Amino acid sequence: MKKLSSRAVAILTNCALAFILVAVATVCFLPSANAASSIEDRVYRKGSAEDGISLMVNVYWGEEEVYAMLDIFEEYGAKATFFIGGSWADDHVSCVREIAARGHEIGSHGYFHLAHDKLDREGNVREIAASVEFLSLVTDTPVTLFAPPSGAYSDATVEAAESMGLKTILWSRDTVDWRDKDADTTFSRATEGASGGELVLMHPMEETVKALPRILTYYREHGLRAVTVSENLG
Repeated sequence: MKKLSSRAVAILTNCALAFILVAVATVCFLPSANAASSIEDRVYRKGSAEDGISLMVNVYWGEEEVYAMLDIFEEYGAKATFFIGGSWADDHVSCVREIAARGHEIGSHGYFHLAHDKLDREGNVREIAASVEFLSLVTDTPVTLFAPPSGAYSDATVEAAESMGLKTILWSRDTVDWRDKDADTTFSRATEGASGGELVLMHPMEETVKALPRILTYYREHGLRAVTVSENLG
């Protein structure tokens, strides 16, 4: 067999090295299974429960209304998820502990009610982590859910939440009770055409407290159970 010249060997060696580098780069830069799914696919707007519906109470005010809601939930055997702002929780530790003691779920609503879509990843981590750490410490229970204030989020928000093991939660229907302050309107938005798996957003408002017994009665009469978001998501 004819011996290859040193020049030919060098060319073959360089080609082999180039092939190896391309192969390694391809493997390293292929998206992971998580990254391959879009950010939109990783934000939860509805659960999978056939007969479960979740009331999500975003809390940055309304201690008196929160206690009233807790009494109504207890009367109807209902459970809810309270997304609590860290700065509010810091001033209302007893109320936060009471929510947890009554068997309701507690999620993060950030710490200072910032616009998370305007924060970079590091800013999102700081804002979410401060709330999660405080709520977990106060209730002695891990926090696994995050609801961005005003529903404002970006890729950085979802990725920051995921880095802390949190699911980002929005809603399937919004009562907009904070704006309209009307019990009848809140009732209709929470119930009209409601079905299993829905996530219903509300706040601790006086008019919402008035509407809550009617809402829970409607769910019961239509074969729906008021459950936490985590149970709804399965």
